[in-house]
Amino acid sequence: MEQILRYFPDLTDKQKEQFTQLYPLYTDWNSKINVISRKDIENLYEHHVLHSLGIAKVIRFRPGTTVMDLGTGGGFPGIPLAILFPDVEFHLVDSIGKKVRVAQEVAQSIGLENVRFSHARGEEIKEKYDFVVTRAVMSLVDLMKVVRKNIHKDMRNSMPNGIIALKGGELDREMAPMRKICVTWDLKDFFSEEYFLTKKVVHVTVR
Repeated sequence: MEQILRYFPDLTDKQKEQFTQLYPLYTDWNSKINVISRKDIENLYEHHVLHSLGIAKVIRFRPGTTVMDLGTGGGFPGIPLAILFPDVEFHLVDSIGKKVRVAQEVAQSIGLENVRFSHARGEEIKEKYDFVVTRAVMSLVDLMKVVRKNIHKDMRNSMPNGIIALKGGELDREMAPMRKICVTWDLKDFFSEEYFLTKKVVHVTVR
């Protein structure tokens, strides 16, 4: 929790309480349904919560923004972002039902009211959103094929509508086909932990 407060010092008491509850909830659920590597659960705040909040370092979603988290797994990045942006609507989607269940249970336990969930593949979702966020491993080109249909044309944020992906490692080859519509940020510029040395946020404009 100290890491979260170091980088996000202006949290309300409610947000602090919600973030604090994540560790015992995920530890308990992870013992029943493995959504986070059992060796990694002790790094929940750094590797999962803070990593998810890296998106908030490049955009502050305006109230009323709609966001789909595709491939949310156990709720990342959607649940940390939903805590941070209570006036934004999040739709968390995953094709694995047991992972969706964990995310639902965690969200309900901490009183998140701005999230809903679907056990579905991205191809099945027909609604439109301002942004699609993801931490999944699908390539940007493949992701664009799936979610282009889901992006609103009307803008309400300072950043163009599109995809915001948390990525790691060497991305030059993956980004080459869409270089003109991509912007990247290094998370090491925002977070000092070694874990973030190779982590990036990638924004792809979808028109």
